[in-house]
Amino acid sequence: MGEVHFYHLTRTPREAVLPVLIARARDAGWRVEVRGTQSAAMQELDMALWLGPDDAFLPHGLCGGPHDALQPVLLTAAGQAPAPPCDCVLTIDGAAITPAEIADRARVCILFDGGDPAMLAQSRALWKACVAAGCVAKYWSQESGRWEMKAQAGQPAPQ
Repeated sequence: MGEVHFYHLTRTPREAVLPVLIARARDAGWRVEVRGTQSAAMQELDMALWLGPDDAFLPHGLCGGPHDALQPVLLTAAGQAPAPPCDCVLTIDGAAITPAEIADRARVCILFDGGDPAMLAQSRALWKACVAAGCVAKYWSQESGRWEMKAQAGQPAPQ
């Protein structure tokens, strides 16, 4: 049973948080899917990652290429599913994910904009669905200026 971490973005933009979370997931040895809702936004993210600092380069690709299965970080949009599935999924822009998908992954991170009432409502509903399905859920906030875990629900499955 995987864990789902909810990141409530209030101070730091998604573009700054995403590379940090991707790097941490890669450090854990996980293959990463970054799931968005629109192809155009994922293409913009692709360019931003390519143009990032050399010392923090994150090898990645857009879903739909000939080497998707070999990509350590795969950027997907609605309706695209990497094969094989990635160990870690980071969702942005309200991209959909189900508790069943979360259960099959090592980690899922939901990044949501604290200033968007629709994303807040969607994230709350997903939190409730995940907890009801038995997933371990953790809520991270940066209201004090640094990331702090503010809530946790569920118990990890026995090993």
